[in-house]
Amino acid sequence: MKWIGGATAAVVLLFGGATLANRLSSPEDSEQAALALDVDAAKVGAGQTIDEVIPAQEAQLAEGAAQQQPAAAQQDDPFVIKRILPIDGPIKYGQWFWDDKDVPEGPIVITVDLDARVISAFKGGFEIGAAAAMLGTDDHPTPLGTFPILYKDKDNVSEKYGDAPMPFSLFLTRDGVAIHGGHQVENGYASHGCVSVPTEFAEKLFAITGKGDKVIITRGKMVGMGDKIL
Repeated sequence: MKWIGGATAAVVLLFGGATLANRLSSPEDSEQAALALDVDAAKVGAGQTIDEVIPAQEAQLAEGAAQQQPAAAQQDDPFVIKRILPIDGPIKYGQWFWDDKDVPEGPIVITVDLDARVISAFKGGFEIGAAAAMLGTDDHPTPLGTFPILYKDKDNVSEKYGDAPMPFSLFLTRDGVAIHGGHQVENGYASHGCVSVPTEFAEKLFAITGKGDKVIITRGKMVGMGDKIL
């Protein structure tokens, strides 16, 4: 479907992945420096004894260890973002990226950002795929929300839209909204509400997803390393 509403989408997308915060910058080093327990006269304040200072510093160490525990727990949470694909520059229409090498097993979550027009795939919190997506118009909008994959159809053909091929379809709603492959994922085109992606990328998604896997469609939601997807 040719885009006919308002100005056409920009050729260059503003964000990569799932509109991830600080997408193009390296994550900050979160390692905390250890507190020293060396005590000398200079560290003992007026009216304090060494016996009072050492327990206070030990308490600081205990507090620091307690603050690190949530970070360790996040590493075990399959819905916390642990990796963002190192994509150089913004994603353009027709581009897609995939890297699942050495990624451990984990639940699949797909995110779609309507503002950035980008789709991302996560496995256990590791981003393994990202692509530009063709979306719906104001008259035929792509719905917002969290959707389980209801069913899949590898060789889907749309009876509603002139037998248009929609290979590797992942259906999200009973009225036909799906993520599927398409050959005109480019600037100036739109869908009737579906999320159309390059066919090769759709094939990758089809291979790793199953019934019940979650697809989260948002508009401009910013997430980044350490944030929870679900």
